[in-house]
Amino acid sequence: MISVNRNLQIVRASAFYDLVVTAGFMTPWTAGWVVKGFAALSRVLALDRPAPTLDMTAMLFANLLGSVVVVWSLWRLRQPSRSVGLYDALARILFAIWQLFAVAHGASFLILGFTCFEVGFAMAQILPLNPLQKVRTNPGIAREAVYSR
Repeated sequence: MISVNRNLQIVRASAFYDLVVTAGFMTPWTAGWVVKGFAALSRVLALDRPAPTLDMTAMLFANLLGSVVVVWSLWRLRQPSRSVGLYDALARILFAIWQLFAVAHGASFLILGFTCFEVGFAMAQILPLNPLQKVRTNPGIAREAVYSR
């Protein structure tokens, strides 16, 4: 069991990670740079699979996803809670499934690096809490932790 405080730190850390990793996908210009960076890394690592390329429709979806994840990250940084962390864990599990599906169908192995973070943060946010550790200093946090299970 982890403390409520530790859980909130994990929610914030996962939000910060998402913000850093996803912000580059918010605009067509920055997403283009990110994709070119992936292509360069793929060449340096001599991966067998091609680096991603984005047509305008794929770019639109990358920009939409980047925008939504950045806003979601800002929310979690500002208002971390057990329930928000559990929803985030669910999203991460779904992301990991689709990342594995993409790699299995020819996407770059570079994606698996992100999959490790998705699975790791999902597991960390699902860990059971010991809400009694915070009752004396902030009963509201402990109550939120108990009711959001």
